[in-house]
Amino acid sequence: MSKCENDKIVHRSGFVNIVGNPNVGKSTLMNALVGERLSIITSKAQTTRHRIMGIVNGEDFQMVYSDTPGVLSPNYQLQRQMLEFSRSALVDADVLLYVTEPQDTIDRNPDFFEKVKKMSSAGTRVFLIINKIDLTTQETLESLVSFWHTQLPEAAIFPISAQERFGISQLCDAIKDALPVGPPFFPKDQLTDKPARFFVNEIIREKILQNYDKEIPYSVEVEVESFKEEDKLIRIVAVIYCERDSQKGIIIGKAGSALKRVGSQARKDIEEFFQKQVFLQLFVKVDKDWRSNTNRLKHYGYDLF
Repeated sequence: MSKCENDKIVHRSGFVNIVGNPNVGKSTLMNALVGERLSIITSKAQTTRHRIMGIVNGEDFQMVYSDTPGVLSPNYQLQRQMLEFSRSALVDADVLLYVTEPQDTIDRNPDFFEKVKKMSSAGTRVFLIINKIDLTTQETLESLVSFWHTQLPEAAIFPISAQERFGISQLCDAIKDALPVGPPFFPKDQLTDKPARFFVNEIIREKILQNYDKEIPYSVEVEVESFKEEDKLIRIVAVIYCERDSQKGIIIGKAGSALKRVGSQARKDIEEFFQKQVFLQLFVKVDKDWRSNTNRLKHYGYDLF
């Protein structure tokens, strides 16, 4: 417990923002740090679309973590908004976690990395995270540590495996020590800034990512139309929106088999998330070219900067 000279508790709080290239394990790290499954995780890139906050509280600290979309060169309006979510995390970070993995390179997104370097040089606490070290050798890891030290000399370097939870405890301690002194930003019993419906959307979208290939997962958005919580049951009606009629047929599948599989898998995870029985109804509709439509993006919660 942090104390000052007169033995009063010193409270630390701040925003700990997680950024990096696609598929380096940012969402896995977020969930490991928060201790809850807030961010969806799949083997596909561009899984995270929003900036998602997870709040960790202790008697003398509050860590407000943010998971962000992987940094990419945008091809359409949705990806441009995803990039803005990542850039916004550079603005309000008290501690910035720049996540890499053994195969990662800075030339994937050099402009974004230059912004990180400037933040580090200007005094922002930047932690360089080398994730997935369970997939590399000690010799390679030593080489990576040396390389990243030359790139970000002011940053602290943490080799970890978020999947195996190796190095997470040490990282948490370092983050806590780096937070500025101050009161909490959110009530101490609050876990996230997102409403319940958001996590239903994300769980359904995760199952779509896991069950469909090619362009389908990236062409859909999920919207909860009805969320009614009863004593022992939550009744949910959700719509999966896609961009074309041909995609709608693939999502539904022969005699509805594909959609039924997605609904069954999503329902189980939603029940685990809310610790309550769930009745889930899924429908599929076409919203033509929604990814490039500013008004539709606003409707789905992608507030444009």
